[in-house]
Amino acid sequence: MPTLKGSCHCGAVRFSVESHGCYPYMKCYCSICRKTAGSTGPAINLGGDAATLQVEGAEHLSIYRATIDGKKSPAERRFCKHCGTHLWVYAPRWPELVHPFAGVIDSALPRPPETVHIMLNHVPSWVDVPDEDSANHHFPEYPERSIEDWHRKHGLWED
Repeated sequence: MPTLKGSCHCGAVRFSVESHGCYPYMKCYCSICRKTAGSTGPAINLGGDAATLQVEGAEHLSIYRATIDGKKSPAERRFCKHCGTHLWVYAPRWPELVHPFAGVIDSALPRPPETVHIMLNHVPSWVDVPDEDSANHHFPEYPERSIEDWHRKHGLWED
């Protein structure tokens, strides 16, 4: 299983995590990903084995829990409290997983065979979303298929 290494922009936080599925194939356009990254989107989450997460500089981390439909989300977005870089998401309903953002990974990532665009109901009107095979690659909200399912379907899941 490959090890992903990542860091924040200022270098105060460095981490590593093992990943069965390290292809950055899914782009998320939700307002949380767009606004916390300060971009047009999209954010790309990878799947990591939470038990293997190793962090240097944990004292420089802070947690953001988004408000969704008027309620605080249980998901924890970890970010560097100095430079603001969002590093990974941890959701207690999947305690075995951690989802680092592809943009903070310093290790070489493989190029995915396709790109899936999710949360398209939340794309601002001025953002262009590539017009790929939309029936299989465009989703108004979260797709049914998980990160693991996608990797397995393409024969890219690594043990």
